[in-house]
Amino acid sequence: MKYFSLFVFAFIFTPIIGTAQESTFNLNDFYSDNPALDHAVDSIFNTLSDKQKVAQMIISCTGELGKPEATVKKLAEEDIIGGVVFLKGSKKTHSTTINELNSISEKNKTLPLIFSMDAEPSLFASRIKGAKDVGKTIEIKTSAKSDSVVNIINKELKEIGVHHNFAPVLDISPSNEAIKSRSYGNNKDSVINLANRFIKCTQEGGIVATAKHFPGHGLVKGDTHKQSVYIDGPLQEVDNYIPIIEDGVLSIMIAHITVVNNDTFGTNGLPSSCSKRIITDLLKDGMCFDGIIVSDALNIMKAVTILDNAPLLASKAGCDMILMPQDEKKTMNSILAEMKNDQDYQKQVIQSVKKILRLKICAGVI
Repeated sequence: MKYFSLFVFAFIFTPIIGTAQESTFNLNDFYSDNPALDHAVDSIFNTLSDKQKVAQMIISCTGELGKPEATVKKLAEEDIIGGVVFLKGSKKTHSTTINELNSISEKNKTLPLIFSMDAEPSLFASRIKGAKDVGKTIEIKTSAKSDSVVNIINKELKEIGVHHNFAPVLDISPSNEAIKSRSYGNNKDSVINLANRFIKCTQEGGIVATAKHFPGHGLVKGDTHKQSVYIDGPLQEVDNYIPIIEDGVLSIMIAHITVVNNDTFGTNGLPSSCSKRIITDLLKDGMCFDGIIVSDALNIMKAVTILDNAPLLASKAGCDMILMPQDEKKTMNSILAEMKNDQDYQKQVIQSVKKILRLKICAGVI
């Protein structure tokens, strides 16, 4: 076991950039009872400082709608982030930036970053300019069409170097202001079946899939980019996630939707992304989801930017990945400070970090 630990330590700090490499584990192993995988995670975790551990949770952004490349590279050099989501840009620009960020990790002997993208069918052509237009999600009606679309998306993501797709949308109804054609439609069974097919094909192809926007953004009015949006009464779309979780989706994104007039899951004026009732009590404990929980973007959406320190609130509520905080360094420092004051929260952060490390190993990032 001593030699295995040394192997893991040496392997993770000497990433091979731009080449295919054999991995001991794959995405199918994430939920498995696997002592070797547990040991690999612990071996890496134990080499990290508290700062490096918290960094794994913080996902920055770049691309034409994100932060300047120079800013994100500096964050990587200072070991403040664990990943980057790529917004609008060309395939060449995305690939170049990923190669440069990988080089920074290799040079500084820090953990490689996980790279993600909102590569939903409806957003795909805008996220990768010049990529094949696969049409809108609402136009996908069969499993064969879904597989064809996923294969194109997976191929492009792998060529660029992206590991994690923030797709598919599990929300019902294409009529919502924020969702529109990004939904599979308004038939619940069809939405669940097609989303599940997308997830399975994505993950079988080696890309992490993400069901969103929990607890449900399809049957509400408004757009969380512009204002607070409310679920008034029962959570009508939560059951959509049961078969998705049972079938092994690896990550779920939480919406910035406030729940009112619900005695059990009301969010006390907070968006779901910052609510322990929604994330920990419902999703983790109630629905037994053990995968990666990702907050929706925290940098521009009015539903969260009006809050004081939304990234910390999202983490305390149970989010593992803190997506696009306005200030990554402030986010890190606030999490570190809270860990010193709250032992239960410290244990929660440890669990989040270990899950992220496990995902990075299974996705071939580490």
